[in-house]
Amino acid sequence: MQADDIIAPLAAWSPWLPFNDAALRAPRLPGVYLAREGAGGELAYVGMAGERRGQGLRGRLTVYRRGKAAVSGLGEAVLDRALADPAFVRAHLDELLAGRPKRAAAWAQDALRHADLHIRWAVTPDRPMAAVLERAVLDALAASPLWNRAR
Repeated sequence: MQADDIIAPLAAWSPWLPFNDAALRAPRLPGVYLAREGAGGELAYVGMAGERRGQGLRGRLTVYRRGKAAVSGLGEAVLDRALADPAFVRAHLDELLAGRPKRAAAWAQDALRHADLHIRWAVTPDRPMAAVLERAVLDALAASPLWNRAR
């Protein structure tokens, strides 16, 4: 059974969108987001967003899009995978050797583009309910090879 089929009954999920589109269109409400590699790839990550200063899901995704969450959650998982890819590292080393170093946030943004993530989400009434839904999704996908460190 596919991951989408397993979690479909748990919430009303949005359609899948490319990461940048999702970061611009996700609601400013609490909820749970899912990430997969590519348009039809395997589910890779499950995350949640609370109210986050009134920004909710859109705020959480925007933090990743701006490269400002390279050491937490999805941002860390994406950067870890990019740094384990010799082609990604080689391209960035070439930039560095050519005298064009990048800041850490730019590396994180590049890693996100490299991952080609697609996102979908489900809105919840508040942060506690987002945490409950996130736990339910993680439990339902316990056998899946997700990028989430804490499960």
